[in-house]
Amino acid sequence: MCSKPDVPEPFHHRAAARRVVVTGLGAVTPFGVGVPDLWRGLLEGRCAIRELTGEEFTGLPVRAAGTVSVDLAGLLPRPQARRMNRAAQFGVLAAREAWRDAGFDGSGTAASGLSPDRVGVSVGAILGDASVLVGGDRSLREKGPRAVSPLTTPMTVPSQAASQISLALRITGEARTVTSACASGTEAIGQAIDRIRYGHVDVALAGGAEAVVTPAIMASFAAMRALSTRPAGDLPSRPFARDRDGFVNGEGAGFLLLESEEHARARGARVYCEAAGWGLSADAHHMAAPDPSGTGVALALHRALWDAGGSPADVVHVNAHATATIDGDLAEANALRAVLGTTPAPVTALKGHLGHLQGAAGGVEAVATVLTLHHGTIPPTIGCAEGEQDEAIDLDVVRGGPRALPGHGDLALSNSFGFGGHNAVLALRGRSAG
Repeated sequence: MCSKPDVPEPFHHRAAARRVVVTGLGAVTPFGVGVPDLWRGLLEGRCAIRELTGEEFTGLPVRAAGTVSVDLAGLLPRPQARRMNRAAQFGVLAAREAWRDAGFDGSGTAASGLSPDRVGVSVGAILGDASVLVGGDRSLREKGPRAVSPLTTPMTVPSQAASQISLALRITGEARTVTSACASGTEAIGQAIDRIRYGHVDVALAGGAEAVVTPAIMASFAAMRALSTRPAGDLPSRPFARDRDGFVNGEGAGFLLLESEEHARARGARVYCEAAGWGLSADAHHMAAPDPSGTGVALALHRALWDAGGSPADVVHVNAHATATIDGDLAEANALRAVLGTTPAPVTALKGHLGHLQGAAGGVEAVATVLTLHHGTIPPTIGCAEGEQDEAIDLDVVRGGPRALPGHGDLALSNSFGFGGHNAVLALRGRSAG
């Protein structure tokens, strides 16, 4: 007969909702390892999309991708790196940066004076790293079962990034993985906000990590006619432009260090902004295509504003999902006009710079949105120059160079939408966060 578990006090009586703030940022992107490289590349309006030159990509109809060109081997201890898939390596590097940026000791929870069971990890990933399973299958077919590494299974699961981050920093509160297509990273951040709000943990690393630039994935996306057919040097990802013809596959990781405001204030932490709210919805329309009316997206936007205690008039900036697909960009624009009015806040889209980082996109774009609020500067959208915006996209798209945030309001929205109709929106509050 089971005895009644000894449940910590916060789980007996659900605490009143606490404010959640962002105190650390980390990123690994096609611009390089680290948030400074990401922010500099965005402000300078550079494109980090490259041509895939490996032999395994020869013959593919599309070879442009947003890849991380940095050699990760020297950035992680070799014994650890050997047991991580590529997405987990991205995740650990980005999470460590966010951890240190928040003022914690890089060796983990104990050295930082934290109770490990009051810290959590929340990671968005679609597949994590698809190449491990493919490689294991190839070894089996070519050399037999003895050639298959025992690490194949633990390195294949999408949850590997979350588990490796928890191992690296000795985090025992929880290590969750969210899989909701390209909305995964944003939903992972939203779930972490709620875990802190209601007392389950005090601190959380939340974001996304993905490494799916593989021949089979590229070929599949190309067969769907979802990818841009332009070469890497021709700004292939063109969000909101008349001549947009598809997205560009990418990889990387982006993380926020979230904590309750009282926890952050007690330790004198620097606060970037408030993680004020988030919203979810489902299109229930098609296995891949978005609902062209944008009603599902609009519902997620409404819910994020409601959760943040804000209104459309409070929104000063939108970091759009905008993959540069014909239907997706238009559906998002329709939703933004419906929710925010006929003159929505300035909008920017980052996939022209980076490509579409899949499950990591929401994490990286959340990092950029936090920086936009923190610095009061909106990065430009590239691939959609003056005079090239689709007339049906009736939005104020920031182009040509960075722009100062409007002087009114305090909310910024970061949008993520995925195959199958997954919609997630994060609402961040700037000036009032202190």
